[in-house]
Amino acid sequence: MALHCAIKLGIPNAISRCGGAASLSELHAALPVAPTKRPCLSRLMRFLAVSGIFKEDDTNPSQGSDENAGVVRYRLTALSRLLVDDNGGGHACLSPSIAGCFAPICCMASLRLAEWLETEDCGAAAAAETPFMMAHGTDVWGMICGDAEMGAGFNEAMQSDSRFVAGIMVRECREVFAGVRSLVHVGGGDGTMVKAIAKAFPHVRCSVLELPQLVDGLQADDGKVEFVAGDLMEFIPPADALLLKFILHDRSDVDCVTILKRSMQRSYFCRGTKRKGSVTSKQTLEAQLLMDLMMMVLMTGKERGEEQWSRMFMEAGFTRYKIDQSHLGDSFTN
Repeated sequence: MALHCAIKLGIPNAISRCGGAASLSELHAALPVAPTKRPCLSRLMRFLAVSGIFKEDDTNPSQGSDENAGVVRYRLTALSRLLVDDNGGGHACLSPSIAGCFAPICCMASLRLAEWLETEDCGAAAAAETPFMMAHGTDVWGMICGDAEMGAGFNEAMQSDSRFVAGIMVRECREVFAGVRSLVHVGGGDGTMVKAIAKAFPHVRCSVLELPQLVDGLQADDGKVEFVAGDLMEFIPPADALLLKFILHDRSDVDCVTILKRSMQRSYFCRGTKRKGSVTSKQTLEAQLLMDLMMMVLMTGKERGEEQWSRMFMEAGFTRYKIDQSHLGDSFTN
């Protein structure tokens, strides 16, 4: 709630424009907060500071001056810097992605979780595969296709996350692309991810597989990225490597096996599993479990461990696999 409010008000951007630290009076001048509500802003900022989103600094910014003595200033942290929009300057901004998690339709779906858990999967209730369907009468994809505003918000959130992940990938996972001549991003949206890959690795011929209705409005990136129309449940183009980002975790085991069967004889890079014996921080584990809960509310998928992946690989016809823990999650090969 507080984080969503901070993003919608533009607090990270306002602090950034003030040089990375801002007093309450500076925030009052920069933010669209009604004068009568300004006392509430200090309460919000105190909570966000205690939560680690911002850092509260009550040291005198102008030593020797009594004018600013005791003025509390709120500074950006490593976390809140990721929420700053630099207007195309190359810095990844996760605000659209984070804000999307707090969309009213998602919150409404989460409030139906208890009712959904109490309902047997029989009769008329069989249609409600998820709490989201129980709340809205359709699944997430149906809502995105039928609501232009939600569709635009979803695309913006995915672009935000893709820019962030692509930045890490091209900086820290360069060895993954050694020997790769072609790559297809399955369900890659507008190509944000592969455009970054194509720029960093010119030797890799990059393509995006997306639904026909989405591909029609997309433009190739000066010949560097090709858009292919198709349904990943029916067809996946051949390539040295396939990129599946946020694809398998939001689908059922049955659908995942179907996708893996379509993807045989290729290499894959995916996110979301945990290797046995690997060290996971408390924050990472919390993030994984939160994503798993989100999948239960919104989709038919889930976050999976190695035993679950192994079973699906074998069912799809893989004779062997390798899970390689990296900054992005794991990769696997057949």
